[in-house]
Amino acid sequence: MAAHPSYRPELDGLRALAVLSVIGVHAEIPGFSGGYLGVDVIFVLSGYLITRIIRREIADGTFSLSRFYERRARRILPALLLVALASIPIGWFYLPPHRMVRFCESLISLLTFSTNFHFYLESGYFTPGAEESGWIHGWSLAVEEQFYLLFPLAIIALRKRSTATQIAVLAASMVLSFNLAVAVSFSDAEASFYLLPMRAWELLAGALVSFGRDYRANSWASG
Repeated sequence: MAAHPSYRPELDGLRALAVLSVIGVHAEIPGFSGGYLGVDVIFVLSGYLITRIIRREIADGTFSLSRFYERRARRILPALLLVALASIPIGWFYLPPHRMVRFCESLISLLTFSTNFHFYLESGYFTPGAEESGWIHGWSLAVEEQFYLLFPLAIIALRKRSTATQIAVLAASMVLSFNLAVAVSFSDAEASFYLLPMRAWELLAGALVSFGRDYRANSWASG
């Protein structure tokens, strides 16, 4: 099957490196102490790619909100459900009852894309033994899916505005989210780490790169 003409293989490579850096820090491989930066890279890439898709389809007149959500479901749910179902019998046989209860609670949060809320309320990501909490790594997927639920609505609301106005609104939202993340980190570091309002600036940074790229290309073409 031929690749889509807008496919960017180098971005897949960058995403793979980001994932490997996160795996490296959790595996305690020397030299990967800054591996958490990989999550930030993934968020920026996600914001960039999803914005390109939405804006391209809006420009072509083919964008459908229901189809967008359907594609997200088809992309995420099959693998997610497969891993979840395969893990249940393993947990049943190997986890003590109290751990199995926590496992099932976190599994429900994973399947409802609320893992970041679940572990924010239950425990910290860097709390000793947190890596033994089932599905804790699903928090980043939850943040992305919450963003994908809201962001298309914002793009639709702004679609009749000029590109410069859209960029200004997104930039202001990014600055607000970044400042909120910094401010909240002093009083509630876990909220700053887990929750979408304090993470949205990274996804919005990627969205702005997409807008800026197209805006510059159009400026050159018109010039």
